[in-house]
Amino acid sequence: MASLNQNTAVLGNKNAKHLLRRASFKYTKTLISQFSALTPQQALDLLTANNPLTLDLPFDPNGDGYWTESTALSTTFNGQQRKNIIVSGWWWYNAINDPTLKYKLSHFLSTRFTIEKGNSTGTSTDFYDYLRLLLFYSYGNYKTLAKKMTLCNSMLLYLNNNENNAISPNENYAREFLELFTIGKGEQIAPGNYTNYTEADIVATAKVLTGFKRKADRTIIDATTGIPKGQNSFGQHNTGTKVFSAAFSNAIINGAADAASMDIELNTYVEMVFNQTATAKNICRKMYIYFVKGLITPEVETDIITPLAQDLYSNGYEILPVLRRLLESQHFYDMDDSSAIDETIGAIIKSPLQQVSEICTYLQATIPDPTTNATFFYNTFYRNFVHDTYLLGSNMSLFGPDNVAGHLAYYQDPSYDKNWISSSTLIARYRLGESLLDGFNRISGNNNIAGKIYISDVIKNGGLISNASDPFVLTTELCNALFGQEPDVDRINYLMNSFLLQGLAEYYWTGAWQTFITSNNNAVVEPRLKLLLTKILSAPESQVF
Repeated sequence: MASLNQNTAVLGNKNAKHLLRRASFKYTKTLISQFSALTPQQALDLLTANNPLTLDLPFDPNGDGYWTESTALSTTFNGQQRKNIIVSGWWWYNAINDPTLKYKLSHFLSTRFTIEKGNSTGTSTDFYDYLRLLLFYSYGNYKTLAKKMTLCNSMLLYLNNNENNAISPNENYAREFLELFTIGKGEQIAPGNYTNYTEADIVATAKVLTGFKRKADRTIIDATTGIPKGQNSFGQHNTGTKVFSAAFSNAIINGAADAASMDIELNTYVEMVFNQTATAKNICRKMYIYFVKGLITPEVETDIITPLAQDLYSNGYEILPVLRRLLESQHFYDMDDSSAIDETIGAIIKSPLQQVSEICTYLQATIPDPTTNATFFYNTFYRNFVHDTYLLGSNMSLFGPDNVAGHLAYYQDPSYDKNWISSSTLIARYRLGESLLDGFNRISGNNNIAGKIYISDVIKNGGLISNASDPFVLTTELCNALFGQEPDVDRINYLMNSFLLQGLAEYYWTGAWQTFITSNNNAVVEPRLKLLLTKILSAPESQVF
């Protein structure tokens, strides 16, 4: 049976790789070796560190420099779409340089409280504040984040609550707050009546949410987070009593008497929603899908989701204790049964974000430093290649999904992560490794991408391989690190013989490698390593983790 009992054993190499990939966007041989000697509890102590930002602020090299802290109105700066991409690049650079849960959790929260970066969500500074809010509450309280998100300037615009007022109510944010962000619909009982709420509850929720407006000049600062927020416009607030259905025990919430008590009314409403056990279960299911796998069997619902939800509810919706329990469990490491058909390791298709982060960090890609070479990092490497070519080509605009439900991989039952793979995404996914190994955009256009994996030097000096002169050891250790699960000998031999040796004897590679070590001439080993890695990175086994 599925079990949340703690895995108290030392992780070892296989489980260290599994935990690190699921918990962090930084995946390196050094970290794997470090975690291999730790128990899950010891590893999670490291993974939950609260490290300072590697890169303090986004920087626009096209004229405005450090604009996000300016007191000038955001609209006075040019190129808002470009700046939105720069902000996402700032987040990603921090993510691949911080070996903690913070960035995986902030991305998970973005799949729950979804916005779309761009004009519909306001300016790039609004988007920057949204990301900071997610980072602030990554180790914090989901319920509190739900309250704070209601006054997030990006969210106010994206789901139209900026237009919600007593005279002309807008139910968009109210609907998604219930359906997507918190409790979920549950099964439909009758038209307009779901297990967890009714259409009338959406109407009442919209009334609670009237009068919360965007503050364009960012002069209202939240006392807890230090992040700019929206404003309470009492003149547009519905001051009447709000009555909810039997799904919420026929709760009655009195209308606010002034701008300050609008926050009290909001707090009362949020507490009502989070006082439902269905809310805790819905959040835990989403957490399971993101961090474990998309298949939630009746057994998993009973033995994993239900106790986790009880923990989340009892702990007042603190995120970290619940996620730690999951990531420390026997179930997470597939140690709770002997079945080979419900594996956890290798059970998720990598998101494009996971794929590019993993390749860049494990294979030690040389990318421009955003503090000393901002133009090449933000423009050439991140915007032109990573964002506009690779991520868009693989159907993952980072923080810019097609709709409020987010990317299909995080909500579309039963396919979930399988949605990352389609005929339209394969070219980008399969040619990402080739592009980084060549330093040129092999997905589209063949332009220089200002980043490159110097693979022979990485293998020589990066500590990835125990004995790089042995072609079988070399191929085995690369496959074990980059595949979702360790392959069998036949698969390793195929890759080694077909792409590294190319029909030659093993001693040929040994001699070629020794020549490279002594002469530093990589004319023979570099193209063979690039071909081998290109095939490994585009292999089906490399698409899962």
